[in-house]
Amino acid sequence: MKVEAAERTNLVQEYFFSAKLKQIDEMRKAGADIINLGIGSPDLPPSPATINKLTGEAARPDVHGYQSYTGIPALRKAMSDWYLKYFKVNLNPDGEILPLIGSKEGIMHISMAFINPGDEVLVPDPGYPTYSSATKLAGGIVRTYDLKETNGWLPDFNELETSDLTRVKLMWVNYPHMPTGTRSSEILFERIVKFGQKHNILICNDNPYSFILNDDHLSILSVTAAMDIALELNSLSKSHNMAGWRVGMVAGNKEYIQTILKVKSNMDSGMFMPLQAAAVEALANDNDWYRNLNDIYSRRRRFAEEIMDTMGCSFNPSQTGLFLWGRLPDNIKSCGDYVEEILQKCHVFITPGFIFGKNGNRYVRISLCSTEEKLGKAKKRISDHFNKNI
Repeated sequence: MKVEAAERTNLVQEYFFSAKLKQIDEMRKAGADIINLGIGSPDLPPSPATINKLTGEAARPDVHGYQSYTGIPALRKAMSDWYLKYFKVNLNPDGEILPLIGSKEGIMHISMAFINPGDEVLVPDPGYPTYSSATKLAGGIVRTYDLKETNGWLPDFNELETSDLTRVKLMWVNYPHMPTGTRSSEILFERIVKFGQKHNILICNDNPYSFILNDDHLSILSVTAAMDIALELNSLSKSHNMAGWRVGMVAGNKEYIQTILKVKSNMDSGMFMPLQAAAVEALANDNDWYRNLNDIYSRRRRFAEEIMDTMGCSFNPSQTGLFLWGRLPDNIKSCGDYVEEILQKCHVFITPGFIFGKNGNRYVRISLCSTEEKLGKAKKRISDHFNKNI
């Protein structure tokens, strides 16, 4: 007789990419050359100065113990300086910034810190699946709000205002948006903050994509009164090619940060000090480093657009971020079957939009985290497959 799992595990499923990577691994073991255009894991390294700082600090004998739950002062200051330089937001490093072991853990920490059982949480559809799973694990009730192409993938505030919001405690927003690539704007952030103020809803903006193919760096915390009602997550994963390093942050009102710290300090024992020192170095990258990175992504983006064209998909060329989001042609009946066909017949994996919610059912997503050579090879395979079936 086996011990039963906690009931909360029935509320969530294994993360889609976790299961899909197992399938891809099995196909590769069987000899298939799979090109993975699904996951947004940067394939490029951090800056040389960042790596040198990590290796140099790691060689020291006195840096291998437990670290502060709030991060070293130098890291909090570097994050504060970064926000002031690029987002024009002045954050006090002693209380308004909390380094995280990746911003994904921050989603869970925020959910545990603010959601009581039965509280409702507004989650975008399409949107990052972790917003929903973290809400469920914390005992909250997911209330999806529609993002639609016809509305520019923006919240329909008129629709939200006509709904019952009395039990809504928290709202997840994510601009620049993943998966659609919709850009942020000052007007949008102002509207979201006013909505949060009016209904006493904590607004959480997840902001890891503001540096990829985007020169207009915006933070919701730049809006007047945002510090009273909003938090913002950010990360070095995409902007600094440090996804596996797990360095993120949450910023906002000191009282909110202190509440999150109550949860976080019971769940980890601080971040490896050389990692923190290297993150300080990364945040000091000059503008040329970001520009060179985006030059690479810009070239890759053209290949991704050609793949979308080959598949007959339509897309908005003004998208930003690490992916390209495209609408399937009308003759495709099933997004899941279509993506699986391309995987099996072309040995190319692209992400089906349905994993981000029902409003993604007619869409697919291509990651820019592959070389131009691989993207070109993927395009040829897909093109050859479709030409063969004409």
